[in-house]
Amino acid sequence: MKAVVWQGKRDVQVMEVPDPTLKEPTDAVLRITSSGLCGSDLHLYEVLTPLMTPGDIVGHEPMGIVEEVGSEVTNLKPGDRVVVPFQIACGSCFMCGLGLQTQCETTQVRDQNMGAPLFGYTKLYGAVPGAQAEYLRVPQAQYGPVKVPEGPADDRFLFLSDVLPTAWQAVEYADVPKDGTLAVVGLGPIGDMACRIALEKGARQVIGIDLVPERLARVRARGAQVLDVTEHDDIGEAVRELTSGRGTDAVIDAVGMEAHGNVAGKVAQTVGGMLPGKLAEKAIAKAGVDRLSAFQHCIDIVRRGGTISLSGVYGGAADPLPMLTMFDKQVQLRMGQANVKRWVPEILPLLTDEDVLGVDEFATHHLPLSQAPEAYEMFQKKADGAVKVVFRP
Repeated sequence: MKAVVWQGKRDVQVMEVPDPTLKEPTDAVLRITSSGLCGSDLHLYEVLTPLMTPGDIVGHEPMGIVEEVGSEVTNLKPGDRVVVPFQIACGSCFMCGLGLQTQCETTQVRDQNMGAPLFGYTKLYGAVPGAQAEYLRVPQAQYGPVKVPEGPADDRFLFLSDVLPTAWQAVEYADVPKDGTLAVVGLGPIGDMACRIALEKGARQVIGIDLVPERLARVRARGAQVLDVTEHDDIGEAVRELTSGRGTDAVIDAVGMEAHGNVAGKVAQTVGGMLPGKLAEKAIAKAGVDRLSAFQHCIDIVRRGGTISLSGVYGGAADPLPMLTMFDKQVQLRMGQANVKRWVPEILPLLTDEDVLGVDEFATHHLPLSQAPEAYEMFQKKADGAVKVVFRP
């Protein structure tokens, strides 16, 4: 089959690789019909390269048709149309029972002291072959895949794999009061969708913050206020001017380590990528990837006693947090990978013909898998208005 294969920093290639097969009785094999390109994939493309191995298949947003199932998968059959969550969880352990599928005790990547494995990600998360491919082996298929109806195009349901539950959890964790105010820092796919969800759930005022004109325009068109960071010397003060001088009740950080951060952080990332083998892994995993400028803005923006919901991915431990400020402002902080199956029952009822969240038009680009190298470059450079790319093998 053809798959998008990581070969090195800023180097992904479409190559022929062996077709996946059933390995466990709880496996299924999926024929991919659509697969998303995520901002997290750019981490692999750029800053997390020491944690990758040439030949790794990338991608973690799959949708397709079941081709084959293992003997213990009784809830699926060949021909079923499914979306697959980006994390792999069993559904029956203590953590899954709490709705914390990202912490699944059956599948945790214990040799790396990490939570549930992810499709198409680094060795920290199990190095499981990913979904930007023609076929995908799905472990724990007795629980993970979500059956969806025939009829609507893939885009109606594809974003249940990651974008929708990640944005939904970000809004839930923000805990915006009734008729409250929310700022969303970073208007890529997650930040954009978080603005839509917050408005749908009744937030009185949603302020989207970014510097890319196309992203600001998309969010403004859906009913949120926007602030262009290039037009304000003090973005925190700009938010306070819109919120009676207090700041917003909650802030979502949808940027993470892809932030336009400080020079020192960028140097750390680059040096980490130059170190040999295990030294590079340690530098990137423990010390070198964080650029916390976006998170610092969140701390400034949120009102006293407010909540910061962190959905952007941070990966290291180098940058100090302003703990005195956070303590003094009595900031509440929630974070984590999205627990996809926890939120699917709440999201599915919104994916009707009314399309209240605008998922049918959410993707800016639909491309064949063969154009993956160009798509990664375009997405990284934020060129051609790229906000969300969907591959169709």
